[in-house]
Amino acid sequence: MRTLPAREHLPVGAAGPRPPVLDVVIPVHNEEKDLEPCVLRLHEHLSRTFPYAFRITVADNASTDTTPAVARALAARLPGAVRAVRLEEKGRGRALRTVWSASDAPVLAYMDVDLSTDLNALLPLVAPLISGHSDLAIGSRLARSSRVVRGPKREFVSRAYNLILRGSLAARFSDAQCGFKAIRREVAERLLPMVEDTGWFFDTEMLVLAERAGLRIHEVPVDWVDDPDSSVHIVRTATEDLKGVWRVGRALATGSLPLDRLARPFGDDPRDRELAGVPGGLARQLVGFCVVGALSTLFYLALYSLFRLGAGSQLANAAALLVSAVANTAANRRLTFGVRGRERAARHQAQGLVVFGIGLALTSGSLAALGAATGSPAHSTELAVLVVANLAATVVRFLLFRLWVFPAQERSDGTRTSR
Repeated sequence: MRTLPAREHLPVGAAGPRPPVLDVVIPVHNEEKDLEPCVLRLHEHLSRTFPYAFRITVADNASTDTTPAVARALAARLPGAVRAVRLEEKGRGRALRTVWSASDAPVLAYMDVDLSTDLNALLPLVAPLISGHSDLAIGSRLARSSRVVRGPKREFVSRAYNLILRGSLAARFSDAQCGFKAIRREVAERLLPMVEDTGWFFDTEMLVLAERAGLRIHEVPVDWVDDPDSSVHIVRTATEDLKGVWRVGRALATGSLPLDRLARPFGDDPRDRELAGVPGGLARQLVGFCVVGALSTLFYLALYSLFRLGAGSQLANAAALLVSAVANTAANRRLTFGVRGRERAARHQAQGLVVFGIGLALTSGSLAALGAATGSPAHSTELAVLVVANLAATVVRFLLFRLWVFPAQERSDGTRTSR
């Protein structure tokens, strides 16, 4: 599976009839009262302020009132600018997945029919996606500069839910459930098949998976006024969301999600790809290797101190280095060089042991030289010498990992990745 293509600025296009750059989806269920004023207001705002071609799609999911008829009337009244899609099953997530998956627009967005979010935030929401800067964009009611009017009950539920996401799924985005989001189409094509939920948890699951895959999520502070007539059942929705948090957390913990399909190539700015002599992924791999190396060094030093209580320095060093080397190879394989699955894992560990042998020679040689020079060095002196020796071994280890253990291969699209 190839990585995602590099993000690029979407062209303005020539004058005359153009395919839409933006497709704004309004998912509805029994919204016969609010649908027409919402669509007309949104259409007027986009016609007046949005510089690209656009389309508004009403995604009716199993309404039992006159909502489908209102949607069809709007599509007939504003041909080309509004379309109506009917789904026979209920679920906001299902409606968004269906419409987004079939859309031909490069930028896909959605907003709630009550238009609680001020429409002046729409262009700032989608601009980073059009420019190629970001992969997804969300409106945030919890940003410091947002202005929000809503009751204490909904305020408490919203903040508590986002705290749960931060504590359980390590989410860093601030507002999962604001009904104001956008995504680039090529990202949606890869991401949506991984999202299982078809209801209100759809947003959260999509954002968590995108964030874990390293995609860029842009946040826009919004002005938001609560709709007192909202039909959302808070308790039932919260219960389903908590079930979703458990399911996604378990999937992430077991590594069952193919998040590597969502990877962006290093240097997805076209200018970066023209730099001669800079191997693809080098900066990211260096950062990952340094993080893994720092943790491995702490692990190694702790093991050495433990083994040193009952063994000589050479034996303690060899045992600590062996255990930490196996852990280091596994961590670099997965985190630094992006190799997943069990294929060639044994071979990589065997090659890692060869690299370990080189590190052992460097550190053992340093200890031997220290012993010859001082006779009986202090434990703190031994640790200091080992740190310096490990720094030298680290440079050699990275080069061997990159060029021999996990060598880069040319892809058919011109990007490079570790096999």
